[in-house]
Amino acid sequence: MEPSYDPQSFQILYDRQTVARRVSELGAAISADVAPLLAPREMLLVVGILNGAFVFMADLIRTITVPLEIDFIRLSSYHDNQTSSTEVVQLKGLEQEIKNRHVLVVEDIADCGLTLAWLLDHLQQRQPASIRLAVAVDKKARREVSLNLDYVGFKVEDGFLVGFGLDFGRRYREKSDICVLKNT
Repeated sequence: MEPSYDPQSFQILYDRQTVARRVSELGAAISADVAPLLAPREMLLVVGILNGAFVFMADLIRTITVPLEIDFIRLSSYHDNQTSSTEVVQLKGLEQEIKNRHVLVVEDIADCGLTLAWLLDHLQQRQPASIRLAVAVDKKARREVSLNLDYVGFKVEDGFLVGFGLDFGRRYREKSDICVLKNT
């Protein structure tokens, strides 16, 4: 059972059923796009950006029908703030080799875009066969760099979002709904 929270603190944007439906749609699209690219016995490498992407990634990989492996990278640019800094710090690197592999990067939110742009540049230097990007939420209001988002769960204009892996000060990731946090 999900912990209870003061309902005055949150406004639900997308309930858990809507989120689950959209994740299934994304998994089907990814599977259809990637299947023709994979050679026999080749696997898609799904890379989750910790910590936020793990909830979305767990749900997403269960809907992808092509063979896959997972790996994680941990980056930080928020440093416990509500806004991203311009400094990206890699706290954990990949364990898998990505050269000549098809890679799907999974992130909870595309906000200002600096972290994702840094990561995509970092991964391209390792010469993957392809890189695709899936985000649970695309929030363009503060976008500072151009990003090619291949798979987007939901588009929102603005607001501080929590739930489905999104957090505020390491809290609220476990909420099943995607919500706007009020009074931040």
